[in-house]
Amino acid sequence: MPESLSTAHQALAAKAVEFARDVLLSAAFELAGGADENEIRDRVRSASKSAGFFTMTQPRAFGGTEASPLELTVVRETFAAANAGLTHWVFGPGPGVLAGADEPLRSTHLAAALAGEKRAAFAFTEPDDAPHFTTATPDGEMLRVRGVKSYVTGGATADFLNTLVEIPGRGRSMLVIDRNTPGVVLERRFQSMDGSHHAVFRFEDASVPVSHVIGKPGEGLPRAMRQIGDTRLAIAAEAVGSCRYIVGFVTDHLLAPHASGAPLGSREGVRLRYADLRIKTYAARSLLYRTARLAERGDNIVNEGICAKVFATETLSEVVDTAIQLVGGKALTVGHPLEKLYREARSLRLAEGASDVLRLNLARGRLDLDKGVL
Repeated sequence: MPESLSTAHQALAAKAVEFARDVLLSAAFELAGGADENEIRDRVRSASKSAGFFTMTQPRAFGGTEASPLELTVVRETFAAANAGLTHWVFGPGPGVLAGADEPLRSTHLAAALAGEKRAAFAFTEPDDAPHFTTATPDGEMLRVRGVKSYVTGGATADFLNTLVEIPGRGRSMLVIDRNTPGVVLERRFQSMDGSHHAVFRFEDASVPVSHVIGKPGEGLPRAMRQIGDTRLAIAAEAVGSCRYIVGFVTDHLLAPHASGAPLGSREGVRLRYADLRIKTYAARSLLYRTARLAERGDNIVNEGICAKVFATETLSEVVDTAIQLVGGKALTVGHPLEKLYREARSLRLAEGASDVLRLNLARGRLDLDKGVL
């Protein structure tokens, strides 16, 4: 639980609080004032490297510190509790599905991505109207890729796409496809309500070397799901941190002077709703840290990660909705911190697996595979 963190973990949390206050919040303020985004990004990254946060998500073999699941949970939750944003600039690129990649990909793509010399995007999802799954048909030493991928987050600015494809007779595989490959067409760019940017790619007989298969043919889905599973704990940490921020925001609001002559927090009905915010946040935070500790000791947390992600993101949606009701109409103003969190909370319930899809996976994990703990 959070209160039983070691001295080292408490020091890490305190360091994250200081970084959020001195670097992230000031940078966010400058951005809101029209400062140059590239300049702010470079400054945040430089400060993150100096503070030791940048390398936490990177393997030791490439100069990273490869932080543990609990360490990353502490930092991510703390940053989210500050509601500073910009954390996408704090952590260095992780290996993702390229973890453990062999040559030549280890040198040409993994090392370059970790060094920040190339950007990768994850092409996993077909659009709803796709006629078939994306295929990679062998043609000598090459694979000819046909199909469409949607919701490729950051794809418009990526240098290569880690793409889930079907190799006939070999199964689903992860394939590295360079953006400049002939036949790779950026069909459309779009933005989600939470502000994130995505792309749709069409592959028209794009010719990709067989050596660009990550691992062995047929290993694609487990690799993809492993990356998605790791991300679920990160999403849960961010959601719980946001809940903490919201509870603090509402606390200040309820204690502040009010036009009625008495603080809103003096009203019984308001107190009942406020109590719910604290109860739900307490439960979500407890679940998050228990899951992180299971991951810390090396347990397979596929099912527990699902629990944490679903509960934390749905709790965040409930918490921010109630908070807006208590704060009133001004919380719906574009740019208000609760308005922004409301949009982000709704998106998180779909990210890395929609809640009901994850519920079905969780039930299968127990009823069919006898996995999971309570």
